[in-house]
Amino acid sequence: MPRRNLIIAAVAIAFGLLAVLIANSWFSGVEVKQERQARQQQLVRVAVANQNLGFGAQLTPEAVKLANWPADSVPAGAFTDLSKLVGNGRVVLRPLVPGEPILASKVSGLNGRATISANLPEGFRAIAVPINEVAGVGGFALPGDVVDVLVTRQIGGEGANGQDKMTTVVVENVQVLAIDQLADDSKTEPKVGKTATLQVTPVDAQKLALATQVGTLSLSLRNVQSQFETARTVVTTADLGGRGRAVGVRRAASPSAPAMALVPAGGARGGRVPALIPTTTGGPAMTIIRGTEPTQYEVKRYGTR
Repeated sequence: MPRRNLIIAAVAIAFGLLAVLIANSWFSGVEVKQERQARQQQLVRVAVANQNLGFGAQLTPEAVKLANWPADSVPAGAFTDLSKLVGNGRVVLRPLVPGEPILASKVSGLNGRATISANLPEGFRAIAVPINEVAGVGGFALPGDVVDVLVTRQIGGEGANGQDKMTTVVVENVQVLAIDQLADDSKTEPKVGKTATLQVTPVDAQKLALATQVGTLSLSLRNVQSQFETARTVVTTADLGGRGRAVGVRRAASPSAPAMALVPAGGARGGRVPALIPTTTGGPAMTIIRGTEPTQYEVKRYGTR
């Protein structure tokens, strides 16, 4: 009996200690949670936009206000004193919506001004290229959009003429910073401009500067989600089809005038503009080109041999 009582007492003590450990653990978790909630409930006053503010907007007393913000989630660069924002010439560099915290990276310095250079990431350049209603995608290429830049130029080399042209992609996946002097990327209305300012690397800026001298530039608007798609394909006039493949025949205007057959002047592979050559007979004829050598065949009239 005494031994049995000792065993029961030992088991009871063990369960008691386990209950104490569980209780301490639970109360400790509750205390930690309560401390975290207390920290979250500590609020600070942070400067936020009081209205929609576009690129270049002046930070006036009516445009900003202080709002309560959780102390443990204040964004880096936030302002807690309106005197550092209002009345010292700061302007907005990136659009702000009502209630959005005003960060140092989104406004200019003291007595600053809204400039494109303030929005350029490190290692990038801004370059303006000429556009028009067609080259600017009908005015739908706006600040904030992503475009490819194409150049159409003359094909050089022996045998090329004024109609032999090619189109290549100079740079791709570049951001439009401004159209003319409009740099507000919150605008959605089409704007037909004469220049487009693009954000490019230094090497791409050199390419664009050269491309404006050798050909005509066009912007190709692309989906901002297709960031890794490439389109480095060279397209020439021959890719449009219909060159050096079909041969037309013109009947003579009178019995005395020789018929004229339309054939490529340099053969099917010469890439030249088609030329007219007289047939050897007065009737209709067809010229067939094998390789680079044209051969003419007279076409018999119906009912004749």
